[in-house]
Amino acid sequence: MFRPRIIPVLLLKNLALVKSVKFKNYDYIGDPINAVRIFNDLKADELVFLDIDASKEKRLISLEFVRDVGEEANMPFAVGGGIRSLEDIEKIIKAGAEKVVINTAAALDPDFIKNASDTFGSSTIVVCIDVKKKLFKGEQTWINSGQKSTGYSPQEFAQLMEAKGAGELIVQSIEKDGSMSGYDLALLKSISTSVDIPVVALGGAGKLSDLQDAYHNAYVNGLAAGSLFVYHGSNKGVLINYPEKNEVQF
Repeated sequence: MFRPRIIPVLLLKNLALVKSVKFKNYDYIGDPINAVRIFNDLKADELVFLDIDASKEKRLISLEFVRDVGEEANMPFAVGGGIRSLEDIEKIIKAGAEKVVINTAAALDPDFIKNASDTFGSSTIVVCIDVKKKLFKGEQTWINSGQKSTGYSPQEFAQLMEAKGAGELIVQSIEKDGSMSGYDLALLKSISTSVDIPVVALGGAGKLSDLQDAYHNAYVNGLAAGSLFVYHGSNKGVLINYPEKNEVQF
């Protein structure tokens, strides 16, 4: 039976593992490399690391960190943070990542995604679409860790990224981030039904049934989460976790 990918998304701030709520109020979780070791033992399908300050600070995610993850991880992983050039992508792939995640640069220069896809193959290029409402203008996509609106609607931007050659989209609700109240199913469905490339859900998962709901009702191809895999219980005690194969039935 087909089982969608279940993907922990881990946020980096000053090379420490953190977790946010609505892209604010960052809590320290621990050492990211230790988390990789635990996810190895738990047999995670895939990992995503995002350096949340890199674009704002106009720098690239640490290549030394990427190499450290590459030496430790037993699963495929993707990284994002400050990627602005083909040279950046080449360095990250050489450091050991299978895919790169691009957000800010994709909106500032959509043709960058075309050039990246043409150079490295579409399967290497993931675009992360961060979404929240803007007063009087409805849902829009945002860059710079949710600080700047692009003017694109989520569906418009998703279709543009597909046309430019992106191989996959991560769709994240900023308003759901860290809420553990369930994904924004309407947002996810509106995008997954408007493009043909894989869509990964992110933002809001708080229990395993949320993963099932997104798969069955929003037609996504992958299920990503942060809080679900780093917290345990209603008091949000830090505990790296990941479901066993038989825990989530699709």
